[in-house]
Amino acid sequence: MNPHKINRDNFLNCMSYGVAIITSSTYKTRSNDTDYPYRADSNFWYLSGFEEDNSTLVFIKTKKKSRVILFVQKRDKTQELWNGERLGVKRAKKKFDVDKTYSIDKLQNKLAEYLKDSHRLYLDLYSQNSRLLEIKKVAKKSKVNRLTNIIPIVQKLRLIKSEHEITLIKRAIEITKKAHHSAMKKASSKLHEYQLQADIEHTFKSNGAYSDAYTSIVAGGNSANTLHYITNANKLCDGELVLIDAGCEYKMYASDITRTFPVNGKFSSAQSELYELVLHTQEEVIKAIKPNVTKVILQDLSVKLLTKGMIALGILKGDLEELIKKDKYKKYYPHGIGHWMGIDVHDPCPYKDKKNRDIVFKEGMVLTIEPALYVEKNDKKVPLKYRGIGIRIEDNILVTKKGYENLSESIVKSVEDVEQMCRAI
Repeated sequence: MNPHKINRDNFLNCMSYGVAIITSSTYKTRSNDTDYPYRADSNFWYLSGFEEDNSTLVFIKTKKKSRVILFVQKRDKTQELWNGERLGVKRAKKKFDVDKTYSIDKLQNKLAEYLKDSHRLYLDLYSQNSRLLEIKKVAKKSKVNRLTNIIPIVQKLRLIKSEHEITLIKRAIEITKKAHHSAMKKASSKLHEYQLQADIEHTFKSNGAYSDAYTSIVAGGNSANTLHYITNANKLCDGELVLIDAGCEYKMYASDITRTFPVNGKFSSAQSELYELVLHTQEEVIKAIKPNVTKVILQDLSVKLLTKGMIALGILKGDLEELIKKDKYKKYYPHGIGHWMGIDVHDPCPYKDKKNRDIVFKEGMVLTIEPALYVEKNDKKVPLKYRGIGIRIEDNILVTKKGYENLSESIVKSVEDVEQMCRAI
């Protein structure tokens, strides 16, 4: 069965009687008549499976029946000469298993008809999409007296991944595995960061992942202590580590992997000490994942383990509980333990329920686990041997019926396995 049809049915079960409208994303201009590469809006694509711009999906639910209508851009030979072939109204109806398709230029007239007897309208209330602004104008002239934000409903549905979605995520991770292993093999002090980035992204594309899920981070030495370092311009240095945070997008589904390894293929004793602490923390946190656990529980565990380790290494001094209470660890571990992942690398699914309680893990959820330590090169409060080292290790985890599955466990990360991969040809 069409996976997007299942998503639409699930959405219809969540909505009350009324009309729901969700629109495609629009092209964004880079300069003059040149656009950035187009990517379908994640929520629109989740419900429609349609990747063309200038399109709208409409749900109509009454006591008698429910209908789904897709509005698309009609065929135009002149436009297609410049921008590529459009699916068109007839073929869209057949391919996407909706009740009806119309040309997008009929949307406003049809909306007046759909909203004629409806009092509730679901929309993206905060979008500045010009088409949505026009839809709101039509709604003001109708009987609609209740606007509901459609986005939180869709994002909540996206929390639980289907088998189809998990298969695509696994494929994205398999491609990303090849990229990380290739980077480990090729890294040397003869290269710049951007050359490893080029190799990673070449691996993505040559294996059918036409885009990255986010801008790749290739951070050598102290640059790893900038969390979102994407300059990727420096020369790699012998004796330093390189942190690579890179993942591809495969058929709209993301992967998000971080590995840290020595440029020359051999961890120093200080690098190894910090690395083993981060790795041990990650492994213990992953072991704790199962249904009914919350992200906050994992965060607290990671903080406790990293803080305890930093005390043992002399990076922090004092009582464990007091250091945690005063957030002293945040200087070296400033971010969360992970995030939801799916169609978006940071899937914008909720972490709290309507009563502001932490959402508990359920079978089918996918999240990242990425503990880290960042020690700036000029931090004179820590032992000299640790300064300038930044380490993050990140895997993608599926919550299962009784526990978890590490979807990226085959990407090497033990000290021994990383060094062996770096030496491989």
